[in-house]
Amino acid sequence: MAAITASMVGALRAKTDAPMMECKKALTEAEGDMDRAEEILRVKLGNKAGKAASRITAEGVIAIASRGNQGAMLEVNCETDFVSKNDAFLAFVKACAELIAESNPADVAALSALPLVQEGFGPTVEDVRRGLIGKIGENLALRRFSRFAGQASLASYLHGTRIGVVVQYSGSEVAAKDVAMHVAAMKPVALSQADVPTELVERERRIAAEKAAEDAATAVAAGKPAQSPEIVAKRVEGSVQKYLKEVSLFNQSFVKNDKQTVEQMLKAAATTVSGFTLYVVGDGIEKKVDDFAAEVAAQVAAARAQ
Repeated sequence: MAAITASMVGALRAKTDAPMMECKKALTEAEGDMDRAEEILRVKLGNKAGKAASRITAEGVIAIASRGNQGAMLEVNCETDFVSKNDAFLAFVKACAELIAESNPADVAALSALPLVQEGFGPTVEDVRRGLIGKIGENLALRRFSRFAGQASLASYLHGTRIGVVVQYSGSEVAAKDVAMHVAAMKPVALSQADVPTELVERERRIAAEKAAEDAATAVAAGKPAQSPEIVAKRVEGSVQKYLKEVSLFNQSFVKNDKQTVEQMLKAAATTVSGFTLYVVGDGIEKKVDDFAAEVAAQVAAARAQ
């Protein structure tokens, strides 16, 4: 069985807001598998275990460059929040976003090879990146970007420098910008229920089925009559449908008017949204958690060995 460390428990708690003991139990049951442990907590605690899932896990900034129907959004990571406010770093990110919009590089490697001179470094983006690493004293990484071009107009929104959204639309610019702000706040995963990735739907169905089974067993143990398989199946499907409404943009309640859905708001504004892209700094990156006790122990051991 995998050893469950304090740092693993702390990381799961930071991600889920679940109590420490529940995190330890879940990790033990999952044999150290963090994703499976999160699912176990969802079964036991419901949505309470997912409230912190969108927390920032690494530092950096999002930049957006947009000109008419052409634009780009870029994430660049650094090691500390302090550097994410550095003027030279911000200028580098802005210049890279503009290069993406203008030059349409195929990937990060192609972007790194584009010409750029900044702070006396160059002649390529990669040369500037390496130069800034030496000057600032932290690693800097061009993580990901998206480029937009076509018939659709672009509306964008930056929440500080940590959340960025680009919306592709036709119709009202005001409505489209409202949608961009809505996406930043509510973080949908798809335009409509039909667009939600199959793996996410199946994950929710599995969690709902496990929770229904656990609830049914608890009820029987308390002397209540067992629910029929049909009723359990309806509960599971009801949970899945609720999830689909919560994560699909068009079905979400509009943040500026919860009496209507985003779809209803767009219809009233004679506006069509054909796509959106959401970046959250550090999303999906596991931030290093220093084990202070282990570090001290290692230093003591090293000192004794001398």
